Amino acid sequence: MQGTARTRPSGCSRALREAYDTALLDLDGVVYVAGEAVPHAVPSLEGAREAGMRLAYVTNNAARTPGSVADHLSRLGVPAEASDVITSAQAVARLIAEQHPAGARVLAVGGDGLRQALRERSLTVVESADDDPAAVVQGYGGPELPWGRLGEAALAVGRGAAWYASNGDMTIPGDRGIMPGNGAAVGVVRAATRWMREAPEPQIAGKPLPPMHKETILRTGARRPLVVGDRLDTDIEGAHAGEVDSLLVLTGVTDGAQLLAAPPEHRPTYVARDLRGLAEPQPQPESQPEPAEAPAEAGTGGSGARPPREGRGPVVGCGGWRAWAGPDGLGLDGEGEALDGLRALCGAAWGAAGDGTCRLDAGAALARLGL
Repeated sequence: MQGTARTRPSGCSRALREAYDTALLDLDGVVYVAGEAVPHAVPSLEGAREAGMRLAYVTNNAARTPGSVADHLSRLGVPAEASDVITSAQAVARLIAEQHPAGARVLAVGGDGLRQALRERSLTVVESADDDPAAVVQGYGGPELPWGRLGEAALAVGRGAAWYASNGDMTIPGDRGIMPGNGAAVGVVRAATRWMREAPEPQIAGKPLPPMHKETILRTGARRPLVVGDRLDTDIEGAHAGEVDSLLVLTGVTDGAQLLAAPPEHRPTYVARDLRGLAEPQPQPESQPEPAEAPAEAGTGGSGARPPREGRGPVVGCGGWRAWAGPDGLGLDGEGEALDGLRALCGAAWGAAGDGTCRLDAGAALARLGL
């Protein structure tokens, strides 16, 4: 997967829930938003489970315990056990335990989920830099995290303790908007330790980095997993790093323009509007003959003129749509399901960008699709 840049989404002749044995599902923006179930999520997950697909819920949020996450899912109508939930707290606790002996003191800055994960690895949780910790670990602690906790972390790192973080997400979505995430708290400790001759950086365990993928595979035993997420820079990049297939759903933070501009490590295997995509085969975008003449509404700038052949990329078709990269932007003509049009545009944009990022204007094409 990593040897050659993906230039278009893949197709799958079978429903994804039949082609893969385990779905590794992100939570916020995929299963729920602001604590409430995403439309179609509950019946889609029920159908996937009935089809024999194992469901595992993989989250960078280290604040809650797996049991509390499972309880939340069950209240939403998605039956889950604690063993179905994998958190970045578990991944970073394993990482620390691999590098420090049992009973090692760890200064924990975060929520209950982080502390429970450390104790499960036979590590001793301490609260102060004066407790002589061997390591410091930061996990998301919610908006109530006291400023003094960051001070304790900075003091311990400054005294030579090994430094870890559950994840580096700079933001986290909330019911009132976007809030600072664990990466922002890590940045505070980073700023407070730049005085050191060899200023350290934390070892980070969460998506998209390998420790989280390792933790997930070890806990699920998945042999043919499918990562399902809404974020290109964590879910999809993590799948790319782990060399497994991925499904991007458009119920979270990623929009059509961001998808078309994705660099190779952020390009998903499949694209779906929501979790109903698990029950559907995926169409394969294919190279198409060039249209003899672009219709009036299909031009890259709304002019109706066919883009000149010079500087124009190959035409990619999907469903009833054809898309191409022209000198003035991405062009689109045809009709049919909007998502097929987006898949065709992905093929045109990613093919034009190769190993880079597509900077071509896609506004008119996306507007025609309503995306």
